[in-house]
Amino acid sequence: MDLMSRRAVDSATEMVEVVLPNDANPLGFILGGKVMHLIDMAGAIACHRHTRGLVVTVAVDGLEFRHPIKVGDLIILKARVTCTFTTSLEVQVDVFSEEALTGRRRQTSRAYLTFVAIARDGSRVQVPPLVVDTDEERHVSEDAHARRAERLARRLRA
Repeated sequence: MDLMSRRAVDSATEMVEVVLPNDANPLGFILGGKVMHLIDMAGAIACHRHTRGLVVTVAVDGLEFRHPIKVGDLIILKARVTCTFTTSLEVQVDVFSEEALTGRRRQTSRAYLTFVAIARDGSRVQVPPLVVDTDEERHVSEDAHARRAERLARRLRA
């Protein structure tokens, strides 16, 4: 695996889909499970772009649904790697809705996912380091370290 350092912008991913009736509940809003699936896909793509290898999802932190997205609107997902560790990395996925007729956008969700880089045999492999250039990127990376410490502490308590 290529362990050259990479920037978050190098793995940034944007996905856009129209919300169709088969993805909606009886009220005409996208199903939470569908949103979760799209979040996982956007996160996996960003992590794959960073590692240029195989990755698997191991954790999702802080997912909330703030606003519903209705049938006919667009769902927009923006993902970027926020922090790397030895064999794992965190990605932030922001979800937006865009009203089809007005173009009005609203942030509907944000999630942090942790992925582990693996070889074909399932063994963990090292991930390339993330270059952190800006104050905002440093802050997000520090927050990622705090989320990771909390997640590992929960695992020890379980």
